[in-house]
Amino acid sequence: MMPKPVVIGVAGGSGSGKTSVTKAIYESFKGHSILILEQDFYYRDQSHLPFEERLKTNYDHPLAFDNDLLIEHIKKLLQYQPIEKPVYDYSIHTRSDEVIHVEPKDVIILEGILVLEDERLRNLMDIKLFVDTDADLRIIRRLTRDIKERGRTFESVIDQYTNVVRPMHNQFVEPTKRYADVIIPEGGQNHVAIDLMVTKIQTILEQKAFL
Repeated sequence: MMPKPVVIGVAGGSGSGKTSVTKAIYESFKGHSILILEQDFYYRDQSHLPFEERLKTNYDHPLAFDNDLLIEHIKKLLQYQPIEKPVYDYSIHTRSDEVIHVEPKDVIILEGILVLEDERLRNLMDIKLFVDTDADLRIIRRLTRDIKERGRTFESVIDQYTNVVRPMHNQFVEPTKRYADVIIPEGGQNHVAIDLMVTKIQTILEQKAFL
């Protein structure tokens, strides 16, 4: 009987460095059977709503995500079945017509701000990580990213952070830290924690191979 893939959940606030942690783990297994599944691809389809309504979307709220579809896809991957991952188009605030074909792998990294919020998702994970970074660093990183990469103004980033990102983080993201098996301070800069995670994943893979 083929062992099930290992599922690693990587959560943390916006700008915490969870993507850096995810990439570092991925790079450590480069050449092996590993994939990254981003929660951001699973925002709900909103094509049934007028564009003006879509503009009001709160992307930091748990209800913004189509976790039913995400769970369905993870279960397929766990059975070594391929999936068609949705693509979200932020310019029209709904799902694109495009999909991405994803082949199953032995290691699945599930990354997103709220991957630990849904108990059904947590129950599918072998390891649950929370990347914990101080709020001042998170806002600096978000400012830099949104201004340089997304063409946002300083004022619009601060406004969104103050009115949406920060309250949603405090209400929904931060409380999920208690579900984590491991809390990683300072994100991708914490090489010791990342090395420990890589070793742990390797151990789990070896154990599953002998089941």
